Amino acid sequence: MAKLVEQYIDIAKKRNPGEPEFHQTIEEVLTSLEPVLEANPQYVEAGLLDRLIEPERMITFRVPWVDDEGKVQVNRGFRVQFNSAIGPYKGGLRFAPSVYSGVVKFLGFEQIFKNALTGLPIGGGKGGADFDPTGKSDAEVMRFCQSFMTELYKHIGPDTDIPAGDLGVGAREIGYLFGQYKRILDQYSGVLTGKGIPYGGLQGRTEATGFGIVFFTREMLAHFGESLEGKSVAVSGFGNVAWGTVTKLNELGAKVVTISGPDGYVYDEDGVSGEKIDFMLKLRASGENIVEPYAEQFKSAKFFKGEKPWGVKADLYIPCATQNEIHIEDAKKMVENGCKYLCEGANMPTTNDALEYLQKHNVIIGPSKAANAGGVACSCIEMGQNAGHTVFTPTQVYEQLEQIMINIHKQAAAASAKYGYGYDLVKGANIAGFLRVAEAMMAQGIV
Repeated sequence: MAKLVEQYIDIAKKRNPGEPEFHQTIEEVLTSLEPVLEANPQYVEAGLLDRLIEPERMITFRVPWVDDEGKVQVNRGFRVQFNSAIGPYKGGLRFAPSVYSGVVKFLGFEQIFKNALTGLPIGGGKGGADFDPTGKSDAEVMRFCQSFMTELYKHIGPDTDIPAGDLGVGAREIGYLFGQYKRILDQYSGVLTGKGIPYGGLQGRTEATGFGIVFFTREMLAHFGESLEGKSVAVSGFGNVAWGTVTKLNELGAKVVTISGPDGYVYDEDGVSGEKIDFMLKLRASGENIVEPYAEQFKSAKFFKGEKPWGVKADLYIPCATQNEIHIEDAKKMVENGCKYLCEGANMPTTNDALEYLQKHNVIIGPSKAANAGGVACSCIEMGQNAGHTVFTPTQVYEQLEQIMINIHKQAAAASAKYGYGYDLVKGANIAGFLRVAEAMMAQGIV
């Protein structure tokens, strides 16, 4: 069976040359599935993996817009509609210079299993553009978003594909995208999630991903009879995911000692709490994408230019910035510092070799497709709110979110144990997500 899995990994690499991020997620997921395929040969016979690793649809399009100087700019837009076996495509839009087909496919493939783990009826998709909103005026961002949606609207809908925000796509961008969709189709529908509260957004959505990460982390620690109370935590990033994570960690008694940005990381020996958490929002709102001002504002903090926080000694590490921010050298530093737990807040923040090294040294990993599923879970709750023409309170949202994250942990732990991996949440999450999608695909025939 190992040879069969390798065969499918090779197929994906040959069909998608020059896309290392996509290759990485294919390899990480499929190698987990060997015992599942042995126990269920019907999946192989039905060509299920052949279909699973190939997107149902990949859309690439030109996005022309005019900057404030009157110059025409052209970016490239993407939407991958990867798998709709359990529901309409669901996944965010990412605006960043690093966006290309390989990144979009990696994110879309991960989204299939993440969405399946929530237990909600949503398939996997992802999209974005190689546009950088950093430093752009509101007018420039608006013109870009309107041009982007003028093409994207043809391929999405509340029962077809429901995008959301992601890196570089926040409340401002979602508002412009939604406005253009409504303008073109003359429809007020829940075609986007992450909307502002006044026009159909979900209360509690901004902090949902971060809160969900912490709920999942709490369950990890509880499995070993531990709690977050008194734990020191190194967090990367300083955007919405990191902010929600830091907020909930403080509520549960942990001490956050780092945040980071593209310019470096901040170490705060007194902990990121109180007004310092509010300052994270000011940093994000500034649009400068740097964290050094935090160290200038608070005397307890030191700034380390151009470095990542993984050399800091902590009980728990939670990367919340971007993919592949933890490499093998970082993993070795963590192990040297006695790391016991790592919970992935960003999408695939750990390279495969770093992941393998950490697990070999008995570090418990909370994989991103499980740990950060709270964001898309709440996006689905927002879809339900829009469809029902109602409004949920923050308390109602938090209660649903917490239960979803508890169930995701249970599913991953149970699947890992059932297929002989012990308590391996990485493999367990892959297996649990895969099984739900596989059963739906088998039931629907060769499509």
